[in-house]
Amino acid sequence: MDENNWPESGDFVVCTVKNVTDFGAYTTLEEFGGKEGFIHISEIKAGWVKYVRDHVREGQKVVCKVLNVDSSRRHIDLSLKDVNEHQKRAKIQDWKNEQKAYKWLQFVSEETGTSKEEMDKIKIKLLDNFGSLYSAFEEAAMNAEDAFNDIKMKKKIVKSIVSVAQNNIKLPFVDIAGYIDLNCYLSDGIEIIKMALEAGNKVDEEGVKVDISYTGAPRYRIKVIAPDYKKAEAVLKKSAEAAIDAIENLGGKGEFHRHNDTV
Repeated sequence: MDENNWPESGDFVVCTVKNVTDFGAYTTLEEFGGKEGFIHISEIKAGWVKYVRDHVREGQKVVCKVLNVDSSRRHIDLSLKDVNEHQKRAKIQDWKNEQKAYKWLQFVSEETGTSKEEMDKIKIKLLDNFGSLYSAFEEAAMNAEDAFNDIKMKKKIVKSIVSVAQNNIKLPFVDIAGYIDLNCYLSDGIEIIKMALEAGNKVDEEGVKVDISYTGAPRYRIKVIAPDYKKAEAVLKKSAEAAIDAIENLGGKGEFHRHNDTV
């Protein structure tokens, strides 16, 4: 158990009911090493509660809101009534996803022959950079090895994480493309076009991947993968404008085409 790992007031937590009494219910917090929390009878549901057992039972999984944490007394006050159905479903899904991610990380450890001590360090890096292990795998599924450019990890571990993520996470996304014509007749025109393409590729939006490829002079294809069409179209436009602005500022010309019409 991590003695320093405590929830904060306002957090939603997944609990297992351990003991039901006349004045409330004792629980263990699944995400915090089994630390104990207490739901007072007044926090079971809105209105008057005669019998706590009419609403919760031993062994039941519940989602609670943290009201107060006193780590010195090892005491956590919880509320069941302050959690609505939407919050409950969202928290349960997050918890299940994180459980899956922990199993996937264990598979990465076995596949790469990485020790538990080293994997614990990697786990901390992923949590620090992505907020949750599942988010790290989501980023890996979307952006492959690029998701870990700013994190120091062994290449074999990164490759394994990406492989596990792409085999297990099916992200909803849309795939669209547009085209830009880039021309520059100056002596350093080729370098100027390269700089324009780099500007288009630098468009950075969370959860979106941009790829620019050559299709035939003077045309380049901008491919955008995003969670929805609205964001995809916005990023496509932004990427095209960045490339065109860059080349025109350097003495060339650029033009955007939503479809690949004949040049």
